[in-house]
Formats: sequence, C-alpha cells, structure tokens
Amino acid sequence: MRDAENFIASQTVIETAPLVPELRLHLATEITPIWQATEAHLAEMNIEPPFWAFAWPGSQLLARFILDNPALVQGRIVLDFACGGGLAGIAAARSGAAGVLANDIDPLALQAAQINAALNGVGLTRLEGSIIGTLPKADLLLCGDVCYNQQMADQIIPWLRHCATRMEVWMADPGRPYAPKDGIETLSVMELPTTMELESRTARETRLCRILPLPA
Repeated sequence: MRDAENFIASQTVIETAPLVPELRLHLATEITPIWQATEAHLAEMNIEPPFWAFAWPGSQLLARFILDNPALVQGRIVLDFACGGGLAGIAAARSGAAGVLANDIDPLALQAAQINAALNGVGLTRLEGSIIGTLPKADLLLCGDVCYNQQMADQIIPWLRHCATRMEVWMADPGRPYAPKDGIETLSVMELPTTMELESRTARETRLCRILPLPA
C-alpha cells in the first residue's frame, strides 16, 4: 500500500478540476511523468493506463451536479462505479451521503480514490473487482465515461438497467456514440473544457442522465 501511495504521489500533482474547484485531487498534468509516459512504457512497468489520474468530463459533471444538489444524495448509500480517482464519490461524501462505496477493477485507482478522499476530509469504502452482473447494495449508482467503446457499452448498459430496478442510476457521458440515447432521463447538460491529449478536442458537451429500467 505504501508503494502505491508513493507511486501516486510521485506521478501526480495536487490540483483541482475545472468544474469542481472545491475538491482537490492527485492529477496528472503536462509536467508529471505519468502524463508523458507512453502506453508501451507503462506496460513494461506492468501498470494499467492511469485513468484514475485524470478528471474525466463525466466524473466532473457528476460531482458538480451532486455538490449543487446535495439533498439528492443525503442519507443515501452511494456507489461510485468505475470510480477512477473517486471524484464523484468524494462529492457525494462531502454532500452528506450516508456511505460511499468506490469500485474499480484497477487496485491503483482504488488507492488513488482513498488518497483523494482523505485529501478532502471524507472516507470511501473500497469495493474491489468487477461487480458487473451483481446487484450492489446501494441507493444510488454513479458512473461516468464508461461507454468509451461498443464492447464496454454492450456489457454495461443492460446491467445498469437491471440495477435501475432496485436503485437510482446516474450516468454522465461526454457525447460518445455508444452511450444510450433512449430509456434515459436527462438531469444536466454542460459544455466542459478538456484537452486534446485526452479527448482530441478542447471542449465536450457532457450529459448527465438517469438510466431507466427496462419496461416490465
């Protein structure tokens, strides 16, 4: 665990995301080694691509919406699915959630999420491994930026709709073609700044929606 903490600290700087200046995170920037490393170099070190080191548009919009509408999470058990650095879950914890579960298949992401939570004076409970196909014990499931390819969307969307029969499900997505277009209820839409390195453009319209269950 100490090695993971040292790696995260050495590869990032403490910054704030553009849409959520209230929260501090360990992030990769143009000056940090992990930003400059190639995928081949990371593979040589047996390190997964550091998705946790960036404040992706979906997680920023989720966090902003939660901080602006704290009553929607207060007293609820919140699950931050594919949490990355934990931004959405941290916002929920700061807004009065009864408990926050952070899930990611990358153990380093879970470590980063816990470090980021501590940096903001809140706690998260780690939920390790893939939970797709299960029915988590939560009142609200949050996910952002998960429809980055067709294969992932085909796996995740039916599961999210199944989860929506037992809990509320919110998804934020920056306009990717694989995100669901039907069976959703829009909660917020914003134009978010991003980078050419991450998104091949400087801004993306990002939508937060409630995923509706399949009709009975």
